[in-house]
Amino acid sequence: MPRTRSTFLPPLLAFLCALLRPAPVAAQKVHVYEGGIDLVNVTVTVRDARGNLVSNLGRDDFVIYEDGKPLKARNVQIFAPAAQEGNDQPLGLNLGMLLDTSESMKAQIKLSQQSAVRFLESIPRARDLLLIFFDQDIRLSRYNDENQQGLFDRILEMKGSGNTALYDAISVYLARVAESHGRKVLVVFTDGEDTTSAVSLAETMALVRASGVMVYPIAFNGNFGLGTNRYVSARAFLNGLAESSGGQVYSPIAYRDLSAIYQKILDELGSQYVLGYVPDNPRLDGRFHRLKVEVRPKGLQVRHRAGYYAVPGGKIRIKER
Repeated sequence: MPRTRSTFLPPLLAFLCALLRPAPVAAQKVHVYEGGIDLVNVTVTVRDARGNLVSNLGRDDFVIYEDGKPLKARNVQIFAPAAQEGNDQPLGLNLGMLLDTSESMKAQIKLSQQSAVRFLESIPRARDLLLIFFDQDIRLSRYNDENQQGLFDRILEMKGSGNTALYDAISVYLARVAESHGRKVLVVFTDGEDTTSAVSLAETMALVRASGVMVYPIAFNGNFGLGTNRYVSARAFLNGLAESSGGQVYSPIAYRDLSAIYQKILDELGSQYVLGYVPDNPRLDGRFHRLKVEVRPKGLQVRHRAGYYAVPGGKIRIKER
């Protein structure tokens, strides 16, 4: 099985990381990459006051605000809900799963194993899925019908050892799906603590915001007590992942919780709207543009990613240290 170290990010992700730090004084290499963005896609989940999914809205029911300014409805395309138009490219689903096998997960490794296997059993049959195991190392696998039993066995052999490269593992997944079309969904089984990554927390959050990936953390307590600084910091990171990407955090306590959690995720994926539009501002300046989506019917709850980066078009020159 291939082993991957995530210190090497793809061109776009490396560029976005570079936005967060000063340019180096000296450069050994200069690489030139293509960049640009034509259409902004926003995946939106809508629920009523009782928490039920709403899947009967039309284009005129949505208002998109970019940096506080509303877009004209006629400039917005709508692909949705996914349950009705699953063959449309913007609604195509790219699923990923990150599985924390580090020492801090040792106390809850059995529940983590059960959670992972139950999730794989719950996803649609023959769904191709990128599976990443991580501790201080990162190991990639492709899940499909042909290697299903082998991956189940591998999950059940997990022991829980080593340091935790959570941020690196997330960046590796983002690198692998950077060129993919459609909706990108990542389910992360972890306690949320990182101890050894080369990528920083701030860089990780920026990469997630830039990627358009919707993150669903399945949060465990790890080997630190509730209310401790470690617990609070780890849970704040997982909450930030979900909030900035439009996903949601779930915290299973026992095996009996898993079925309901996965059904909620699958129902949500089958009822989401994808709104697409070309920005009114044609300048691709590399800035982060904040998004807000409102729905005209009163009393509905809307969830979506926080925004997107307008990556400059044409040639991007990236200097390596």
